[in-house]
Amino acid sequence: MPRDELVFDVFARNCTSRPVMDTVAGRWGILTLAALLEGTHRFNELRRRVDGVSEKMLSQTLHALERDGLVVREVLSAIPPRVEYSLTGGGKRIALKLTDLIELVEAEMPEILAAQARYDASRE
Repeated sequence: MPRDELVFDVFARNCTSRPVMDTVAGRWGILTLAALLEGTHRFNELRRRVDGVSEKMLSQTLHALERDGLVVREVLSAIPPRVEYSLTGGGKRIALKLTDLIELVEAEMPEILAAQARYDASRE
C-alpha cells in the first residue's frame, strides 16, 4: 500500500524539519514568536519587545519565520509605508507551546539558580 503522506522525524539527520526547528527553537525565534503571540507588531516595536536582539538578527529571524509560513509580513499603504508582522495559524499554535516553555523556565528559575550556585561552589 503506497503512502502519499510524508513522515517527518526531527531526530533524523536529513529531515527537513530540522532547519525549521533551528529557527523556531533558537533564542530569537522563541522570543519573536512569543512576542507576536501578544499581537501584531511593527519591526521597531518588535525589536523593543525582544530586548537585546540586533536589527540584523531580528530581520533574519522574521525572514526565516515568514519563509516557514509561521509569520505574515504585511505592507500597509501609508506614507511612509508601514510593515506589520503577525502570526499565521501554525505560528500561533507553535507560539502557544513556546510560551508554555517560557513560563515553565521562568517558574523554575529559583531552583535553577540554586542548582547553579551549588554546581559552581563544588567546582571552586
